[in-house]
Amino acid sequence: MLNYAFKRLLSTIPVLWVAITACFFILRLAPGGPFDGDRPLPEAIKQNLAAHYHLDKPLFEQYLIYIGKLLQGDLGPSFINQDFTVAEQLLIGLPYTLIVGGVAFFLSIVLGVLAGILGTLYRNRFPDYLIGIVVLSGLVLPNFLLAPIFQLIFGLKLEWLPVGGWGGGTVSHLVLPVVVLALPHIARISRLTRGAMIEVMHSNFIRTARSKGLSSASIVWRHALKPTMTPVVSYLGPAASYLLTGSLVIETIFGLPGIGRYFINAALNRDYGMVLGTVVLYMLLIVVLNLIVDILYAWLDPRVR
Repeated sequence: MLNYAFKRLLSTIPVLWVAITACFFILRLAPGGPFDGDRPLPEAIKQNLAAHYHLDKPLFEQYLIYIGKLLQGDLGPSFINQDFTVAEQLLIGLPYTLIVGGVAFFLSIVLGVLAGILGTLYRNRFPDYLIGIVVLSGLVLPNFLLAPIFQLIFGLKLEWLPVGGWGGGTVSHLVLPVVVLALPHIARISRLTRGAMIEVMHSNFIRTARSKGLSSASIVWRHALKPTMTPVVSYLGPAASYLLTGSLVIETIFGLPGIGRYFINAALNRDYGMVLGTVVLYMLLIVVLNLIVDILYAWLDPRVR
């Protein structure tokens, strides 16, 4: 298992390098620059700033300078918010992003698996149809559309929940962004669980368990659940990636002080350092999460090893 994990870790290094390189050159080749704001700076000041941040050097030399600093753990300066480095800003916003994304990830797994199991146990009956409607809604409606709908209904009309802000991290402020972020993945995990469990329930070992007089609940939890989890676990890697990237939009809509706020502001102001730093951090998180998922998948299915 350790050899398998080590090989998977090594295979992610080229992916990280390609993603960082592509993002670097796309940002640098885009029209405009970090100092071309609404208030134009004098040309002399622009030249001094460009020299200070090595932006006056050839593009490939800028790339080598950035990679050299990155290998030393330095994400570089922020061109817009010069009071903080990129790493310091990311450390400020990261806890909020991890809380929202982590709770949404946990909620997606628990509710998705439970909904899939209920859909299997009550197949072609009312609970199955009701779950199917909710699942279809979660799959069809994107979260940037669900967010204002939920804000309007539960925040403004019913006044049950706050429409935005952090509010000291209270549960009420987390409910809407977490539910909106998790709903599409609850839907997908529910479908995967239901489809896999229906197939497993027709297996010979399930027939044997039934012939021994075991209850449906016992069969599901003790015999059918583990083999059902294989396709679910394989989806957790992409789900974690979608939750991280989707949180950028959700944090902006709900006014949360996470990394999304810094990233959107940096993208609008062409803050190369902040955008690249966010990409590097997200890529590292995605790599770690996918590695964990691969190890779980190999544990569930020895054929993968």
